[in-house]
Amino acid sequence: MSLKETLQQDMKAAMRAGEKRQLSIIRLINAAIKQREVDERIDLDDDQVITVVDKMAKQRRESIEQYDKAGRDDLSDQEKYELQILKTYLPEQLGEAEIDAMIEAAVTATGASSIKDMGKIMGQLKPKLAGRADMGAVSGKIKARLS
Repeated sequence: MSLKETLQQDMKAAMRAGEKRQLSIIRLINAAIKQREVDERIDLDDDQVITVVDKMAKQRRESIEQYDKAGRDDLSDQEKYELQILKTYLPEQLGEAEIDAMIEAAVTATGASSIKDMGKIMGQLKPKLAGRADMGAVSGKIKARLS
């Protein structure tokens, strides 16, 4: 079953169970997917759906950080709940050791030696890590490795 079909099934289950908060975020995910499909005139596959969900999760993480700084616990709690629902549709996150090993392999494969070669490494890692790791953190690790 594709990820879009899973979302449809989960939406129906949430409707039947009366889970309004969960239903709301699933509808947001479906709307974001549909928007991208209409904008680009394509039918998204699972990898592209994961990219959409990962982008939504990143937005939630940034919002949580801002709400926590502003002392808005009520809004932060809502964003945390939405992030938990979004995470259920993302692949399992990689551990630090796995990410470090992939970075080392990419550095070796590209022959990168300085920060100027960061684009080559990111280009190689991004498809492998999409939805499975925070690319901002990965970028920081690569910078530290090349410095």
